[in-house]
Amino acid sequence: MKIIKRDGQIVDYCPDKIFNAIKRANRDVTEDEMISDIQIKNIIKYIEGLKKKRMLVEDIQDIIEERLMSIGKYKLAKEYITYRYHRELVRKSNTTDLSIKELIDGENEYWNTENSNKNAKVVTTQRDYLAGITSTDITRRFLLPEDIVNAHDAGIIHFHDADYFAQNALHNCDLINLDDMLQNGTTINGVMIEKPHRFLTAMTIATQIITAVTSAQYGGATISLTHLAPFVRDSKKRYEKLYKSRKLTKEQIDKFVMEDLKKEIVDGVQTFQYQVNSMTNTNGQAPFLSVCMYLGETDEYKEELAMIIEEFLNQRILGMKNEKGVYVTPAFPKLLYILEEDNINPKGKYYYLTKLAAKCTAKRMVPDYISEKIMKELKKNEYGEGDCYPCMGCRSFLTPDRSISLGNVAKAKNYVEGKGKYYGRFNQGVVTISLPDVALSSGGDMDSFWKIFDERLDMCHRALKLRHERLSHATSDVAPILWQHGALARLDKGESIHELLHHGYSTISLGYAGLYECVKYMTGNSHTDNGKGKEFGLKVLQYMNDKCKTWKGEEDIDYSVYGTPIESATYKFAKGLRERFGVIKGITDRDYITNSYHVPVFEEIDAFTKLKLESEFQKLSPGGAISYVETPNLQNNIPAVLKIIDFIYNNIMYAELNTKSDYCQECGYDGEILLDDNLEWYCPNCGNRDHAKLNVARRTCGYIGAKFWNKGRTQEIKERVLHVDNKVDE
Repeated sequence: MKIIKRDGQIVDYCPDKIFNAIKRANRDVTEDEMISDIQIKNIIKYIEGLKKKRMLVEDIQDIIEERLMSIGKYKLAKEYITYRYHRELVRKSNTTDLSIKELIDGENEYWNTENSNKNAKVVTTQRDYLAGITSTDITRRFLLPEDIVNAHDAGIIHFHDADYFAQNALHNCDLINLDDMLQNGTTINGVMIEKPHRFLTAMTIATQIITAVTSAQYGGATISLTHLAPFVRDSKKRYEKLYKSRKLTKEQIDKFVMEDLKKEIVDGVQTFQYQVNSMTNTNGQAPFLSVCMYLGETDEYKEELAMIIEEFLNQRILGMKNEKGVYVTPAFPKLLYILEEDNINPKGKYYYLTKLAAKCTAKRMVPDYISEKIMKELKKNEYGEGDCYPCMGCRSFLTPDRSISLGNVAKAKNYVEGKGKYYGRFNQGVVTISLPDVALSSGGDMDSFWKIFDERLDMCHRALKLRHERLSHATSDVAPILWQHGALARLDKGESIHELLHHGYSTISLGYAGLYECVKYMTGNSHTDNGKGKEFGLKVLQYMNDKCKTWKGEEDIDYSVYGTPIESATYKFAKGLRERFGVIKGITDRDYITNSYHVPVFEEIDAFTKLKLESEFQKLSPGGAISYVETPNLQNNIPAVLKIIDFIYNNIMYAELNTKSDYCQECGYDGEILLDDNLEWYCPNCGNRDHAKLNVARRTCGYIGAKFWNKGRTQEIKERVLHVDNKVDE
């Protein structure tokens, strides 16, 4: 018999626990109220005689109480009930101590591998995690209904970022309105920052803004290099004025101005890179930042923008030095390169930048690519015009349908009437549904599947509303950098952020995981089969979109379907499935489930077929999604990279190439660091297995991880097959 605990865990039945619990209650009553060991064993025999395959621990306790009262042992039953009540209080009142001790001692597997870009040993990260443990405890005991907590624990849903939920002022991710903050000034920690007058100063201020903003939320943030381009021209004018004052010839002035301007761009980009990677925000990590490179975002400053993009790519190709002084791949910032006609056409004016981007991708795994062409087909504003804009963080995309008629609800100083507004908008949070759990709970019956799916989506909806309602009580005072000084809005002091949570100004995300396992169990086929598996997979995603549309229409809250980047939850979901349903070949026999709609990592498929297939599912994840192809080392085959980039432009909105970028500090080996059969990383050159002396960078759900991963994610990394060979240059 299996016992289902309160947290959803399934464990083996143990009669000794029942025996000991009744014996403890026995000690607190008079001798005439006690029962003998034989009577206790008879109660145990009665429970076993029910011949249940599974029982809730609460049901067993109810039976014990009933059996005690049936033999007239009312005081003993009362003591047992009291003992049970006290145990429940202990469970609910002090759930943090052990987690805190394990974190500090470095023994907690969850916190050690919770985020592949955080080092749980350092005090800044521990401070964030200590606060997170407390927040999670408060969230579980006071802020969430018991059914949602139990579903989260069992891996039926995942309530993301519970470690930040206790504070009612924190949201997920955003697009920073850097243009407004730089052009119109801002305030950081009570200090007024006025408009800079040169590029180098603007870059320094940008990093200060980024650190302040990412300390006031918990997800990813994105800026656009377009907002920094005007300051390149300001610097150029300064140099022109300087050299003209020296009575030099035009040829001399042009030469010296360009030399100084290029050096300032190099210095500015270097300052930005060092600042972003060396500063730690209140989340205990470098800012989770994405940087957008979109030439089509400006006409006036396109040449200046091209110069900045070129330098960003050059410096990322070089990399950053580790503690040994060796150039390695930094995790951040993530680079987003927008593909457009002028840079995708080999005869285009800016194709040289795309070739440089391809070289950078082959060496350092970034940039990732957004197709302006496909995005404008998918992201139509209320007038039916296509929009193109960056994602927030690694994959979250805003919905464009009311980006124009929203008006200036954020009171931004750079607002343009009648033009779509994306910078300054944000995401309220995520709750993810485990699709494989819905499938397995149905037993493969289609009618049951849709009934259970409805129930689970209703639970997700309630959980998302709790996120929304918690944020709705915040005022602009809780994070002035966000709500008063331009990053997201310029509201008055004490003003509610409530309006920014409605009318489509911000999104809230219904995430999903494990479409492959869900479809495989229900149909016997992969969702990649171009047959009944694919048909069912698309139907599942459309059903979620329809639900979001209904909720949005009823509540004026912008619910959106989101292909979740489940880093640690992929392992948690897999364990939950195995505990609840046992080992099912091809479904629950791995320590991970598949991210969102992705082709499973072990399935053989070529890059172009994969991207084309996934483009159909990406359309149905309007709140955020990213596709990828796994490649070998392509540094000597840039034509292959360019061919994939061209395919992305013509076929899918957002995709990336997963290359390898490793280094062994012990022997200097810079090839691929490998995994053995026990999922341990090692250098194939010298055998080094010390994580502290290995630099391993792998793509983790849309962003680069560099601090190693939990067991489930590590197994997933090991099982990834290549989608590209080195012959794609034909």
